[in-house]
Amino acid sequence: MNFHCKYRYISVLSLLLICLFVSGRAWGQNRLRVYEEYIENYSDIAVRHMNDYNIPASITLAQGLLESGAGMSELARRSNNHFGIKCHRGWRGESVYAADDTPNDCFRKYRRVEDSYEDHAQFLSTGARYRELFDLPATDYKGWARGLQKTGYATDKAYANKLIKLIEDYELYRFDNKNYRKGVTRSQREENINREVAQANWTHQPYKTHGLVYVIAVNGDTFAGIAREFGFKESDLLKFNEVPEGFPLSEGDIVYFQKKKARADKPYFEHVVQIGESMYSISQKYGIQLRNLYRLNKKSYEYVPEEGDVLRLR
Repeated sequence: MNFHCKYRYISVLSLLLICLFVSGRAWGQNRLRVYEEYIENYSDIAVRHMNDYNIPASITLAQGLLESGAGMSELARRSNNHFGIKCHRGWRGESVYAADDTPNDCFRKYRRVEDSYEDHAQFLSTGARYRELFDLPATDYKGWARGLQKTGYATDKAYANKLIKLIEDYELYRFDNKNYRKGVTRSQREENINREVAQANWTHQPYKTHGLVYVIAVNGDTFAGIAREFGFKESDLLKFNEVPEGFPLSEGDIVYFQKKKARADKPYFEHVVQIGESMYSISQKYGIQLRNLYRLNKKSYEYVPEEGDVLRLR
């Protein structure tokens, strides 16, 4: 947001008086069982590759889901190729041909799906065009998604936005965070989070714009930490911001201290979609309830905004 009007005299008491009764985002309301089974089957190898290659597990899983249709596409079934990697010069393995950018593109074929995952990790980690992505934290799935599109991994103009939607819809970011990986119990997660919160020294400046009070997240922030700093319950902040438990914060994210509005304030009538934006990130930018953003634009929840799309805000 460009209009950050400092809200200097907000007392903790006044913040606590903000209405607490909000309806959260219906995360996972349209989840597909085949996608959940795919995640269960391949999350371990995605986490292992994150540790070995520094590729976010969420990105690996989202690409696998998207490129292979959760392993159900014809190409995936014929070739065990779950990442749409083409033969390219120097490929000496088996191959299959399928229509993509041309009617008869050459794709790599693997003996096992696990071999496809290994080749994907090698393909990214050794490819010069992807080198800058490895300067990003393994938790920055949005930066990775934008980078993959900008560096030409796929020609789809909505590629980054589709990856981000999959990651957020299926909470794949939990595999990037040591506190939310498989095998860590809820009590262990809470203990780890409480320890991190106790060790942190957060100081946030509250702002107010569009009639909404919020802070701007910095690196290392969590909803638990911000809630503790301002005397909120973490569950209330999650409701205000329409996210599930464990949702990660990135530097620059807006964290609202109250229920968002039904529509944007004037003069914000429209928004032109950029690479890496989701309906959720746009709803946060303008302080609009997510379900209302879908309704204003007569879109179903399956809609993925494409770069250049124009969305109504009121």
